[in-house]
Amino acid sequence: MIISSSGLRKSVKYSQNFINNSSLVKSFIQKSSISKNDIVYEIGPGTGTITYELAKLCKKVIAVEIDKNLAQKLKEKFHAVSNIEVRNEDFLTHAVGEKAYKVFSNIPFNITASIVKKLTELNSPPLDAFLFIQFEAAEKFVGEPIAKETQQSLLIKPFFELSVEHQFRRTDFRPMPNVDVALLRIKKRARPLVEAKNIQLYKDFIVYGFNSRKPVLREGFKNVFTGYQFSRLAKDLNFPDSSKPTDLNFSQWLSLFDFFLEGTDESKKLLVRDSESGLKSRQDKLKKIHRTRTAKNWRNF
Repeated sequence: MIISSSGLRKSVKYSQNFINNSSLVKSFIQKSSISKNDIVYEIGPGTGTITYELAKLCKKVIAVEIDKNLAQKLKEKFHAVSNIEVRNEDFLTHAVGEKAYKVFSNIPFNITASIVKKLTELNSPPLDAFLFIQFEAAEKFVGEPIAKETQQSLLIKPFFELSVEHQFRRTDFRPMPNVDVALLRIKKRARPLVEAKNIQLYKDFIVYGFNSRKPVLREGFKNVFTGYQFSRLAKDLNFPDSSKPTDLNFSQWLSLFDFFLEGTDESKKLLVRDSESGLKSRQDKLKKIHRTRTAKNWRNF
């Protein structure tokens, strides 16, 4: 039932390194939290290796494949398998209707950030997700204990537990990637560590702290905390006064935010509010400028 490697995606943006070891896939699925009662989304099923193994164990597999040719081949191969549904759609624009589901996917590396962003920001996010991604990207999402915290890791951690479950050999894939690959797990927390009413302010606080023109956290927050407040926080939370944003762990950032909520007045909170939307607006403008320049320069080639 496994599709051959002859039908691969033509789009560079959605190109993938397909896993070539079905026994390895089976082992990971069996060790995961996926059970016979689960609905599982697979993003970019490609050749169907993972799809087939998932279908053996779970209640239903929803395989979302953007490539029309590959989607048709998957439908033909799995037409007799009642618990596999192939959808020829772009997952990034796909409407996830299920309320309780999990994800197990070897995703295109080029859109890793977009996929993780969507999964973690859905109104009904997955209960558990297992993604094959570039190890360097996994470090950015997981932060501690495998790397320093990042803006991405801190924005996700109040709501999800993140971990690297496995590091692959490059020879486990075809074509063989020129980067290291890891299995990232994103498990939804039973209860968020930030109250619903404070979620947006928490995100603004993290973005404000990471996007100051001053590399040292004390200077970046000088208009939010007084010098005495910051020195006391540094001492109580056990981090150097000269720390950069990436030097603090998640627990320290969470405590810093708790003090910000309770120990500062509304005028300080106004300085921080809308930091996330402001960053997104600046990023969108840069993307627009890049697209415009690309469109103007294509004639030069």
